[in-house]
Parts: sequence; structure tokens; C-alpha cells
Amino acid sequence: MMSPTSLRGAAEEQADRFPALLARAEHLAGAVLLGAHGRRRAGLGDDFWQYRPAQIGDSRRMIDHRRSAMGDQEFVREREWQIAQSVMLWVDQGASMRFTSDSNLPQKSDRVRLLAMAVAILLVRGGERVGLTGTALPPRRGNAQILRLAEMLSEDDTADYSPPEHRAMIPHARAVFISDFMGDLAEVELALTKAADRGVRGVLLHVLDPSEEAFPFTGRTIFESMGGTLRHETLKANDLKGRYLERLADRKNELQSLCTLTGWQYGLHHTDASPQSALLWLYGALSARVGAAA
Repeated sequence: MMSPTSLRGAAEEQADRFPALLARAEHLAGAVLLGAHGRRRAGLGDDFWQYRPAQIGDSRRMIDHRRSAMGDQEFVREREWQIAQSVMLWVDQGASMRFTSDSNLPQKSDRVRLLAMAVAILLVRGGERVGLTGTALPPRRGNAQILRLAEMLSEDDTADYSPPEHRAMIPHARAVFISDFMGDLAEVELALTKAADRGVRGVLLHVLDPSEEAFPFTGRTIFESMGGTLRHETLKANDLKGRYLERLADRKNELQSLCTLTGWQYGLHHTDASPQSALLWLYGALSARVGAAA
């Protein structure tokens, strides 16, 4: 397992490849937070943005008399719309995430933590507030928050499958859920439904080991959960392949349908693929430039 320091270092390396991400909230009315990074739009804020010619309907208080005195036309001094968006992360830390089919591949847990940290770094650099779902680490800005995230994401859950956290959802915020989603789908449905009820839109990234897609097992095989609570032995593993792949396809379809119903974006990433590809997809999804897979 990565230490908090090495996790942050690896995440910084990934994040450095991309420009700072400004999360785009679809429903700003309920989550307007004055921040330090302007949105390059006219509105509430302290920093100067631009002068524009006065228009019918502008009050006299909006006129910048010093700029207007330089010519025959009156000008309005516009300020930046400074809005920091709250983004909440949920990263599956259950035992199932510690699986890897090859020593040359990262564990799913290492990959999802890396991606979560890289996204958090991009968001914080863009002036956003980032935290974890639930009450343990509310969204904040700054390097201190990045360190707290790295420390908390380095912890493991002893349960085979970790259910998504859905408490303390901030209305009209954004969220990122990253997991293999092998556990109880009802928990995912509950979390996304509660999020949607509070106007939270988000991104769901489905992370799988390549063997979980291919099912390359034949003959006598013992299947055991990473937490040791589930165990199944078969003499003909290849006979299970068809049923397994069908159930996996059903799980993907169910997750995609759930995302469609709740206004979330669904992405799929394999641990043998480049982490940059997944980070680019997350960048696009949070920026409303979403593709089909990661």
C-alpha cells in the first residue's frame, strides 16, 4: 500500500500533465461560494475583469467615472464572478480493491487512490473546494487539505465491499465516485438517488482489473474474496465464464442506467490502461466534455 507521502507524489506527477481543472457546477444557485479563483464571467467578486460600454438599464452607481472621463462614452467596471465549487470524493477502500491479477499491474486500490488524488490536486489548483463524502473531511481548499486527503485515502476497509458514503451531501455540489462496484448495487443506487435529490451531479468511474473482464480461468480453480469471507471451488472454471461475463455486462448496464436516471456520468477504466487516460476522462466529465470510456 502507498504511504501518504508517496501517494501524493505519484498523484502530483499525474496532475502536472494537465492544466488546472475548474469544476463546472450545473446548479450554482444553491452552492455559490465566494472564492479566490475567478470564473472569467461578470458577476459578484472583488477583482477587476473588464470595462464595457454602459447600457440601458445600468444604474448610475455602476458607472466608472474615471474611465468614462477619458472619452465621450460612459463605461461600466465589471468584476469577476468568483465561485468556488464544492466537489466531494468517494473512493472505495474495501478489500476487493486490493486485487491484482498480475504483479506488473497495480492493485485497483492503488489506481483509484492515485486518480482521486490527481483529480483533487487539479481541483484545488483551480480554486475549488475538495473533500470526502460524509462528515470526516468536508470540502476545503489548500495544500493542507491535499495532505489530509492523502492520509485518509491511504486507509483500508476490512470489509470485502465498501458501500458508497451518502451522508452530508452538499446541495448542488459535484461528486466523484470511484470503485470496482462489485458490492451491493442497492447501496450505489441509494447514494446516487440521495445525491440527485439534493441536486448533486457527479461522475462514476468503474475500475476493473483486466482479468475481471476476460475471466481467463480454466480447470480446477478456487475463487476467494480478498477479505476471505467468500470462497468457491470449481473443477471446471471455464463453465462459469459465460454466466460471469453476462452478469458483469448486466452490472455495467445497471450502473449506466442509474447514472442516466440521476444525471451522472459513467466511465470505465482498466488497471492495465494508462492512468493518464482515466484522468483525462475525469477532467472531461467534470468539465462537461465527457466521452464514453476511460
